[in-house]
Amino acid sequence: MTDVILYDYWRSSSAYRVRIGLNLIGLAYRSVPVDLTTGAQRDPRHLKANPQGLVPVLDIDGLRLTQSLAILEYLDETRAAGFLPADPAARARARALACAVAMEIQPVCNLRVAQHAVSLGGSATMAGWMRHFITLGFQGLEPMLTGDTPFCHGTSPGLADLCLVPQVYNAHRWGVDLAPFPRIAAITARMEALPEVAAAHPDRVKPGA
Repeated sequence: MTDVILYDYWRSSSAYRVRIGLNLIGLAYRSVPVDLTTGAQRDPRHLKANPQGLVPVLDIDGLRLTQSLAILEYLDETRAAGFLPADPAARARARALACAVAMEIQPVCNLRVAQHAVSLGGSATMAGWMRHFITLGFQGLEPMLTGDTPFCHGTSPGLADLCLVPQVYNAHRWGVDLAPFPRIAAITARMEALPEVAAAHPDRVKPGA
Protein backbone atom coordinates (compact mmCIF):
# COMPACT_ATOMS: atom_id res chain seq x y z
CA MET A 1 0.00 0.00 0.00
CA THR A 2 1.31 3.43 -0.91
CA ASP A 3 2.28 5.74 1.93
CA VAL A 4 1.19 8.79 -0.10
CA ILE A 5 -2.32 9.87 0.92
CA LEU A 6 -4.41 12.60 -0.70
CA TYR A 7 -7.36 14.01 1.26
CA ASP A 8 -9.53 14.87 -1.68
CA TYR A 9 -12.93 16.08 -2.87
CA TRP A 10 -13.74 15.07 -6.42
CA ARG A 11 -15.00 18.48 -7.54
CA SER A 12 -12.49 20.64 -5.69
CA SER A 13 -10.41 22.68 -8.14
CA SER A 14 -7.47 22.66 -5.75
CA ALA A 15 -7.57 18.90 -5.25
CA TYR A 16 -8.07 18.36 -8.99
CA ARG A 17 -4.84 20.21 -9.81
CA VAL A 18 -2.91 18.11 -7.28
CA ARG A 19 -4.35 14.89 -8.76
CA ILE A 20 -3.09 16.01 -12.16
CA GLY A 21 0.35 16.74 -10.74
CA LEU A 22 0.61 13.38 -8.98
CA ASN A 23 -0.48 11.56 -12.13
CA LEU A 24 1.96 13.43 -14.37
CA ILE A 25 4.93 12.36 -12.26
CA GLY A 26 3.59 8.83 -11.92
CA LEU A 27 3.32 8.94 -8.14
CA ALA A 28 0.80 6.45 -6.77
CA TYR A 29 -1.40 7.66 -3.93
CA ARG A 30 -4.36 6.60 -1.85
CA SER A 31 -7.36 8.92 -1.92
CA VAL A 32 -9.32 9.73 1.24
CA PRO A 33 -12.58 11.43 0.18
CA VAL A 34 -13.69 14.52 2.10
CA ASP A 35 -17.23 15.44 1.07
CA LEU A 36 -17.43 19.22 1.19
CA THR A 37 -21.18 19.18 0.57
CA THR A 38 -21.88 17.34 3.83
CA GLY A 39 -19.46 19.36 5.95
CA ALA A 40 -16.90 16.56 6.29
CA GLN A 41 -14.17 19.19 6.11
CA ARG A 42 -15.30 20.41 9.55
CA ASP A 43 -15.06 16.98 11.12
CA PRO A 44 -12.51 17.02 13.99
CA ARG A 45 -10.52 14.27 12.28
CA HIS A 46 -10.10 16.36 9.14
CA LEU A 47 -9.41 19.51 11.11
CA LYS A 48 -6.56 17.63 12.72
CA ALA A 49 -5.14 17.06 9.23
CA ASN A 50 -5.83 20.65 8.14
CA PRO A 51 -7.02 23.22 10.71
CA GLN A 52 -8.29 25.39 7.82
CA GLY A 53 -10.89 22.75 7.02
CA LEU A 54 -9.88 22.64 3.36
CA VAL A 55 -8.73 20.17 0.74
CA PRO A 56 -6.36 19.01 -0.54
CA VAL A 57 -4.06 17.65 2.13
CA LEU A 58 -1.16 15.45 1.03
CA ASP A 59 0.66 13.05 3.34
CA ILE A 60 4.06 12.38 1.78
CA ASP A 61 7.65 11.82 2.92
CA GLY A 62 6.57 11.89 6.54
CA LEU A 63 5.03 15.35 6.02
CA ARG A 64 1.48 16.64 5.94
CA LEU A 65 1.22 19.33 3.27
CA THR A 66 -1.64 21.76 2.62
CA GLN A 67 -2.39 24.38 -0.06
CA SER A 68 -2.31 23.05 -3.61
CA LEU A 69 0.35 25.39 -5.02
CA ALA A 70 2.67 24.64 -2.11
CA ILE A 71 2.08 20.92 -2.65
CA LEU A 72 2.82 21.16 -6.39
CA GLU A 73 5.98 23.18 -5.79
CA TYR A 74 7.11 20.58 -3.26
CA LEU A 75 6.61 17.86 -5.85
CA ASP A 76 8.48 19.98 -8.38
CA GLU A 77 11.43 20.41 -6.05
CA THR A 78 11.60 16.85 -4.69
CA ARG A 79 10.55 14.82 -7.75
CA ALA A 80 12.06 16.92 -10.58
CA ALA A 81 8.53 17.30 -11.96
CA GLY A 82 9.38 20.20 -14.28
CA PHE A 83 6.31 22.16 -13.28
CA LEU A 84 8.38 25.36 -13.08
CA PRO A 85 11.27 26.47 -15.32
CA ALA A 86 14.76 26.96 -13.90
CA ASP A 87 15.33 30.48 -15.23
CA PRO A 88 14.18 33.07 -12.63
CA ALA A 89 12.40 35.30 -15.14
CA ALA A 90 10.61 32.37 -16.76
CA ARG A 91 9.79 31.01 -13.32
CA ALA A 92 8.21 34.33 -12.33
CA ARG A 93 6.04 34.34 -15.46
CA ALA A 94 4.95 30.73 -14.95
CA ARG A 95 4.02 31.49 -11.35
CA ALA A 96 2.11 34.61 -12.40
CA LEU A 97 0.02 32.59 -14.85
CA ALA A 98 -0.72 30.00 -12.18
CA CYS A 99 -1.62 32.68 -9.65
CA ALA A 100 -3.92 34.40 -12.14
CA VAL A 101 -6.11 31.30 -11.84
CA ALA A 102 -5.39 29.93 -8.38
CA MET A 103 -5.32 33.24 -6.50
CA GLU A 104 -7.60 35.47 -8.56
CA ILE A 105 -10.34 33.36 -10.15
CA GLN A 106 -10.65 30.27 -7.99
CA PRO A 107 -10.92 31.85 -4.52
CA VAL A 108 -13.86 34.10 -5.40
CA CYS A 109 -15.54 31.12 -7.11
CA ASN A 110 -14.94 28.87 -4.11
CA LEU A 111 -18.16 27.12 -3.13
CA ARG A 112 -18.34 28.65 0.35
CA VAL A 113 -17.71 32.16 -1.01
CA ALA A 114 -20.33 31.87 -3.76
CA GLN A 115 -22.88 30.32 -1.40
CA HIS A 116 -22.39 33.13 1.10
CA ALA A 117 -22.76 35.79 -1.60
CA VAL A 118 -26.02 34.27 -2.80
CA SER A 119 -27.28 33.90 0.78
CA LEU A 120 -27.06 37.68 1.25
CA GLY A 121 -30.02 38.09 -1.07
CA GLY A 122 -30.42 40.49 -3.95
CA SER A 123 -30.22 39.41 -7.56
CA ALA A 124 -27.15 37.18 -7.26
CA THR A 125 -27.49 33.54 -8.30
CA MET A 126 -24.88 30.83 -8.02
CA ALA A 127 -24.62 30.39 -11.79
CA GLY A 128 -24.55 34.13 -12.44
CA TRP A 129 -21.82 34.67 -9.83
CA MET A 130 -19.66 31.90 -11.27
CA ARG A 131 -20.07 33.01 -14.88
CA HIS A 132 -19.27 36.61 -14.03
CA PHE A 133 -16.04 35.96 -12.18
CA ILE A 134 -14.75 33.14 -14.36
CA THR A 135 -15.35 35.25 -17.47
CA LEU A 136 -13.72 38.28 -15.86
CA GLY A 137 -10.69 36.20 -14.88
CA PHE A 138 -10.35 34.64 -18.31
CA GLN A 139 -10.52 38.09 -19.91
CA GLY A 140 -7.35 38.92 -18.02
CA LEU A 141 -5.65 35.56 -18.48
CA GLU A 142 -6.16 35.10 -22.24
CA PRO A 143 -3.87 37.98 -23.31
CA MET A 144 -1.24 36.82 -20.80
CA LEU A 145 -0.89 33.56 -22.73
CA THR A 146 1.41 34.98 -25.37
CA GLY A 147 3.56 32.98 -27.77
CA ASP A 148 2.90 29.81 -29.70
CA THR A 149 3.97 27.25 -27.09
CA PRO A 150 1.64 24.25 -26.72
CA PHE A 151 1.15 24.91 -23.01
CA CYS A 152 0.81 28.01 -20.85
CA HIS A 153 4.56 28.39 -20.56
CA GLY A 154 6.74 26.07 -22.58
CA THR A 155 6.56 22.73 -24.30
CA SER A 156 5.44 20.58 -21.36
CA PRO A 157 2.69 20.87 -18.76
CA GLY A 158 3.56 23.29 -15.99
CA LEU A 159 2.11 24.79 -12.86
CA ALA A 160 -0.20 27.13 -14.75
CA ASP A 161 -1.62 24.31 -16.89
CA LEU A 162 -2.38 22.28 -13.78
CA CYS A 163 -4.37 25.25 -12.46
CA LEU A 164 -6.08 26.02 -15.76
CA VAL A 165 -7.67 22.62 -16.42
CA PRO A 166 -9.86 22.57 -13.28
CA GLN A 167 -10.92 26.17 -13.88
CA VAL A 168 -12.06 25.36 -17.41
CA TYR A 169 -13.94 22.35 -16.02
CA ASN A 170 -15.79 24.80 -13.77
CA ALA A 171 -16.35 27.15 -16.70
CA HIS A 172 -18.10 24.36 -18.61
CA ARG A 173 -20.07 23.41 -15.52
CA TRP A 174 -21.44 26.94 -15.11
CA GLY A 175 -22.05 27.66 -18.80
CA VAL A 176 -19.21 30.11 -19.51
CA ASP A 177 -18.76 30.86 -23.21
CA LEU A 178 -15.17 29.97 -24.11
CA ALA A 179 -15.37 31.28 -27.68
CA PRO A 180 -13.64 34.57 -26.71
CA PHE A 181 -10.76 32.59 -25.17
CA PRO A 182 -9.24 30.43 -27.94
CA ARG A 183 -5.81 30.14 -26.34
CA ILE A 184 -7.28 28.98 -23.03
CA ALA A 185 -9.48 26.47 -24.85
CA ALA A 186 -6.64 25.13 -27.01
CA ILE A 187 -4.24 24.64 -24.11
CA THR A 188 -6.92 22.93 -22.05
CA ALA A 189 -7.82 20.58 -24.91
CA ARG A 190 -4.15 19.67 -25.26
CA MET A 191 -3.92 18.97 -21.54
CA GLU A 192 -7.12 16.93 -21.44
CA ALA A 193 -5.80 14.69 -24.22
CA LEU A 194 -3.03 13.46 -21.90
CA PRO A 195 -4.00 10.18 -20.19
CA GLU A 196 -2.62 11.35 -16.84
CA VAL A 197 -4.80 14.44 -16.95
CA ALA A 198 -7.87 12.55 -18.12
CA ALA A 199 -7.47 10.14 -15.20
CA ALA A 200 -7.71 13.04 -12.74
CA HIS A 201 -11.02 14.34 -14.15
CA PRO A 202 -13.80 14.66 -11.56
CA ASP A 203 -16.04 12.28 -13.50
CA ARG A 204 -13.32 9.63 -13.25
CA VAL A 205 -12.72 9.95 -9.50
CA LYS A 206 -16.13 10.82 -8.06
CA PRO A 207 -17.62 8.27 -5.67
CA GLY A 208 -19.26 5.46 -7.58
CA ALA A 209 -17.50 6.27 -10.87
